[in-house]
Amino acid sequence: MPAPEETSPHPRPDEGVRHGRLTARPAANPVAVEPGTHRLDGRALLHVPPDPEDGPSRLAVVLHGAGGTAEQALRWLSPHAGADGLLLLAPQSVSSTWDVIVGGYGPDAARLDAALKEVFARTAIDADHVAVAGFSDGASYALSLGVANGDLFRTVLAFSPGFMAPMVRHGRPRFFVSHGTGDPVLPIDRCSRRLVPALRETGYSVTYQEFDGGHEIPPQTVTAAVRWWTDG
Repeated sequence: MPAPEETSPHPRPDEGVRHGRLTARPAANPVAVEPGTHRLDGRALLHVPPDPEDGPSRLAVVLHGAGGTAEQALRWLSPHAGADGLLLLAPQSVSSTWDVIVGGYGPDAARLDAALKEVFARTAIDADHVAVAGFSDGASYALSLGVANGDLFRTVLAFSPGFMAPMVRHGRPRFFVSHGTGDPVLPIDRCSRRLVPALRETGYSVTYQEFDGGHEIPPQTVTAAVRWWTDG
């Protein structure tokens, strides 16, 4: 498995959404957007806290689990949005789960790229504080997109992931991974206890937490993940 890039990421003309690569980047002079939850073109939700911070904000892309919705994904992190000044972007998968799981990168990567371009055109985002987070299948997709787009996503928050399948690697994001020791859906021994060592062996920085529980995201785990991100 190749090591993460040591130098600045560079564009490759043969890479695109079919490889899980995203091209959207924060804009220099965005237009202010009102607080609240906004529905964007391409079936995605953007949540702006009531009192956004002055200057560029942090942004977390939040990915739902299989059969889930963008609305459900927002609920995991929205309690932290106001206190931490976080903007949250929750896309809806085209199918019942994310494209890489049902046939390969393409439709969902394109939809997310379009939503990110809209967000970056409308809001001031700190390029050093863009994260991707997800639960279950969404966590697997977050790991995969994070490794492929570490030049965009500097942080990955993966709650109970099952696998990762990056086709390319860019940048050097840092990872927070959590998993329940009694998970009956994605058993920890076959999933995070394999994924975390693989990430570390490839040179990534990983913070890993196990908890007594099943296939879930305990509120205290979300709090710990957000604190780790914002304090880091």
